[in-house]
Amino acid sequence: MSAKGKEVAALQTSIEVKLARVGDLGVGIATMTNDHEDTVEALRDDKKFRADLENNCAQREKVHEEEMNLRAQETLALADTIKFLNDDDALELFKKTLPSGSASLMQVQEGSSALRARAREALTKSSSQLKPGERSGLDFILLALRGEKIGFDKVIKLIDDLVATLKQEQLDDDNKREYCAFELDKTDDRRKQLEDTIADLATLIDESEEAIAKLAAEIQALKSSIAALDKSVAQATEQRQAENAEFKDLMSSNSASKDVILFAKNRMNKFYNPKLYKAPPKRDLSEGDQIYVNTGGDIPTEAPGGIANTGITALVQLASHKAAPGPPPEVAAAYTKKSGEKGGVIAMMDLLVADLDKEMNEAKVEEKNAQEEYEQTMSDSADKRRQDSKSLTDKESAKADLTSSLEQSQGEKKSTEKKHMDTMRYLGNLHSECDWLLKYFEVRKTSRADEMDALGNAKAVLNGADYSFLQREVSARSHKFLRRVA
Repeated sequence: MSAKGKEVAALQTSIEVKLARVGDLGVGIATMTNDHEDTVEALRDDKKFRADLENNCAQREKVHEEEMNLRAQETLALADTIKFLNDDDALELFKKTLPSGSASLMQVQEGSSALRARAREALTKSSSQLKPGERSGLDFILLALRGEKIGFDKVIKLIDDLVATLKQEQLDDDNKREYCAFELDKTDDRRKQLEDTIADLATLIDESEEAIAKLAAEIQALKSSIAALDKSVAQATEQRQAENAEFKDLMSSNSASKDVILFAKNRMNKFYNPKLYKAPPKRDLSEGDQIYVNTGGDIPTEAPGGIANTGITALVQLASHKAAPGPPPEVAAAYTKKSGEKGGVIAMMDLLVADLDKEMNEAKVEEKNAQEEYEQTMSDSADKRRQDSKSLTDKESAKADLTSSLEQSQGEKKSTEKKHMDTMRYLGNLHSECDWLLKYFEVRKTSRADEMDALGNAKAVLNGADYSFLQREVSARSHKFLRRVA
């Protein structure tokens, strides 16, 4: 009962632990269900946003294509116009028909000093809006324009070189911007992935540690149960041995008592009922003794010993009592054979023998039942111990596997955290390298565009074009560009 009680307590603990796990899993399932609903709703919103974005992007692409077509048509018209105006026949015609002092599309009568001054004015006005570090190329061109001995060809070459440099710088910024955007997005995605992996590994580690702790408790409970079962088996074995020893002692004592009573009954029958008397078996003599007896010799008979020299022995020790002296006996009457009373004594002896037989039979049945119960208990205990040992081995194996998995997860978590740290360091370097460029990209692009426009104006002035016409054209294009950017 004690062993079964401990087993019930252990099973009750296991039931409580598993009920707690069922509750935790139910809460986890409910949480995941809510997360699933939220994720489905977020996915629906994202799909709607994507559809709106695709619609807006399609409209913007259509508008952009129209603007590109319009810009191409504008560029073609300007190219045709410049081609018409720069034609040699048109220049000869303008020289003959247009007066020298009136406004014209191209000033061909202006001197080199005036052209230099107007080019310097255009470049100075443009360079005033730039920072000192961004005016180095314009400063060299202004210095060349102030010189009187340097021809326009060299100045125009300087302008072309500076424009090419500005275009290359803008191309480098475009490439750097694309690289920064791609790397920042990829690195941020990797950061999020590593953080999710670290969170998953942390959850897995917590679950593994909890499972290992539960397995350790269950293993300890199984070990305690096996130890208690072994103790119960030892106690049951000791009790069975004591009961068997008591049974053997009882059988020995009752058999001896029965033999003594039967011996006494046989002795009484010898006197009262000689027909019922059973003589003791004859002594088997050796060949020499038999010859001695046949010749008239007498071989003495050894005392049988035992209880009252009956030859019957028992394991019981009977206490000897010394009777106290009593009054002297009276003179006995004349002896008469008690043939009527001997039946009661013999019947009493038969009753005692029957009682002894009954007690011995009951003891045999009880011993048999006790032995069967003991053997069944030992068989059940062996099965229980075998099952507990198998369960203990399985749980220890599962614990070892979980411990190995826990160590692997901890190693992966440590490695992932190191990767996350390296990724964050790389992301920080990217931000320090790209944030300034991304923040001032449009400003730098606009500044370069303005500078290239100024250089184009100066080049046009040096080539003899009407600066006022080009200035109006550039101003109109600038306003259109600013509206488009806005």
